[in-house]
This record gives sequence, structure tokens and C-alpha cells, in this order.
Amino acid sequence: MSSEHGIVIVGGGLAGARAAEGARAAGYDGPVRIVAGEDAMPYIRPPLSKEFLNGAATRESVDVHPAEWYDEHRVQVLRGIRATGLGLPEHRVRLDDGRHLDYDRLLLATGSAPRHWPGAGADLEGVHVLRTIGDSIALRDLLSPGGRRIVLIGAGWIGLEVAAAARGYGNEVTVVAPEAVPLEAAIGPAAGEVFARLHREHGVDLRMSTKVDGIVGADGRVTGVALEGGEVVPADAVVVGIGAVPLTGLAEEAGIEVDNGVVTDAAFRTSADDVYAVGDVASVFQPFLGEHLRTEHWATAENQGPAAGRSMAGEAVEYDEPPYFYTDQYDLGMEYSGYGPLMAGVEPVFRGDVPGREFIAFWLADHRVVAGMNVNVWDVNEQVQEFIRSRARVDVDRLVDPAIPLEVVLREATA
Repeated sequence: MSSEHGIVIVGGGLAGARAAEGARAAGYDGPVRIVAGEDAMPYIRPPLSKEFLNGAATRESVDVHPAEWYDEHRVQVLRGIRATGLGLPEHRVRLDDGRHLDYDRLLLATGSAPRHWPGAGADLEGVHVLRTIGDSIALRDLLSPGGRRIVLIGAGWIGLEVAAAARGYGNEVTVVAPEAVPLEAAIGPAAGEVFARLHREHGVDLRMSTKVDGIVGADGRVTGVALEGGEVVPADAVVVGIGAVPLTGLAEEAGIEVDNGVVTDAAFRTSADDVYAVGDVASVFQPFLGEHLRTEHWATAENQGPAAGRSMAGEAVEYDEPPYFYTDQYDLGMEYSGYGPLMAGVEPVFRGDVPGREFIAFWLADHRVVAGMNVNVWDVNEQVQEFIRSRARVDVDRLVDPAIPLEVVLREATA
């Protein structure tokens, strides 16, 4: 398939780069251009709060492709240039340098942006968020000498990963969050307690069920975090990890349907002709769920990107992969697959040694596995996904028995 104006991809992250790769793999021969936004070649974000932040990974290792790949595959990357608007009738993208790009197919891969602290002190020097490679480099430079007092606002994945890196460098770390346990909204209290124990064992001061009144400072620099009730936790730096919002501005201004993300079908097509969306910004229809789902995980970009590229190249695509993500904190490695909407309010059952942090947690609805999390147990996530895709009813007692192989439990499962 070839065309005059080709494919324009707005967003220089993993999803956009993988979409370019997918289009070329599907035989698309027209121009492919990526409006990167940042002054960098497309890179992978999860290491920014994990192995890149803790010093175990190099800058080059987080690039999606080496620079020469883009030349070899005739993919033009416009670095440091942002899209400012869309002209849907004329199939045009306006750029912040005054130019415009015409397209035959447009992919919105704009991702999401971290929520900034909404209250007092947000603009003080020493208050950080983590989203870009520049953010991660600044944090690594701050944390790596050790001996500093670091306060994390938020006990989600980013907050806990930064806390682990900060402790690894020898900093004093406090995490403040309103939930009763870390990750409560993501995986529930029982599984979240595993991470609470992990961080406390490594010396993190967890202030759970605690609200922040504001960030305080002197002479324009942060000095602490004020808690509800009057206590001020001293801080040399504060990292805000309170979630992210999809960058839907371009779509909204153009009149494209948006509902917690740019709404697409299972082939990533939006409500506008020849406009697609993928990754963090996209609310994609999932046939398995029968509803739309937006997820902010590495595997979403990794898997959706190539599928969107194939779809733009003219292939018939119906994306229906279970969400997947991973985390590494201290000596704990974890993989998760599953559907958040189906596990809401459901406590998991555990297979293995929970106190020893070597186990698999399963979330079930009507005896069917809807999500699974393996902690320091490897080479099982594909089986977890098989349970989910099968929709089969399982014997819970046998599922949690480590003496019975998972493949046997799956084979015995009934429709």
C-alpha cells in the first residue's frame, strides 16, 4: 500500500515508534513521519522509574530503535517539534514551527501527562514529576549522591518505584498517600499489603491514610510537606506521583470523540475519517470486555502500536490483548495481566508463599480468572493470560495448590 502524503504519527513514544514499525512490516510503502514533540528519538518510558533511574541502564538502552533504524526504514522523526492543531477536512497537522504536514492516515499517540500537585507549593524548586527522559535524569542526579530527605506524594506504581530507587541510593524516604495501603486502587488491599511490607522492610516511612495539605518552602525552594493535622515532613526534594491524564487536547479541539481518552474501535479508528489513536491516550474497544478500556502501561504501547500500524496500512485488525505491566522494586519482580474493570472490589486468592514474596495472585469472577499477578515467580505469565482468554471456570482449591501444575488446572477447567 502506498499513498501521496502517507502516515503522520503525533507522539514520539513507544506506541508511535511501534506503529511505524508495524506499518512498514505490513508492506506500507508511503511516507511515514513522526512528530516527536520532545527533542529526542522515540524512547521507552518504564525504565525511567526503574533501571534507568537506579543506574542499571544506559541512555541508549531506552531508545525504541537505534537512530539508523529510522533511516533504513524511511521513517522521518521531527524532533523538538509539536503538533498544535488538526485540520480534519484537509487532512492536515499544524506544527509549532509554523509548518504543516498533510496526511492520508493520522495516528494520535500523544500519551499522557503526569498530574501536578494542585495545591500550594507546586512551583517550588525541588518539586518533581516523572514522565520524560529529562525528568528521570534530573531525578537520578538528585538521588544518586544519597543522604537526602525525599518525600513521595502518592503510593502508586511510579511513587513506589521512585521510592525504591531513592532508598537504593541511600536516601531517607517518606511516602504519603490517602489510601490505607499502597496500590489499593490498582490491586486491592491484600495484594497492596505485600508492597507495604516490602517498603517498610527497606526503611521507607509509609504515611498511609494521610492527606497532604501542601508543599512548603523557603526562598523559593521546597523544605517540606505539610500534612493534614499540622505536621511538616522535612524534605530536600518532593516527587509527585498522583496519576496521569491522557493528552486529548488535539482530538478535543478537532471535534473527535473523547471519553477518558480518544475513543476508538478495536482497529484503533477514531470518530474522524482516517484518524487513529493508540497507547495511553486511546480508549480502545476491547471485544473481550465488550467495552472501551484505556490503560497506561508499557505493554499497551508495545502491543497496540504495531497493530495500529497494520490497521493504517490496510490490514484487518481486531485488537483484544489483556493489559500487562511489570514492576521491579528492590528484590521483588512482578508481572501483571488482566482487566481492571473485572477485578474491582474482588480480593485475590494466592498460590505460593506470600510472606516470602514468591507467589501468584489470581482475581476471579464467577470462578473465572480475570487477572493475575506473579511475584518472583517466572515463566508463568503466558499461562495467566491463557486462563483469562479461556473464560473457563476453574477449581479454586486446585488453582491455589502449588503442587498442581497450572497447565493441569487449565486443562481441567470448564466453559
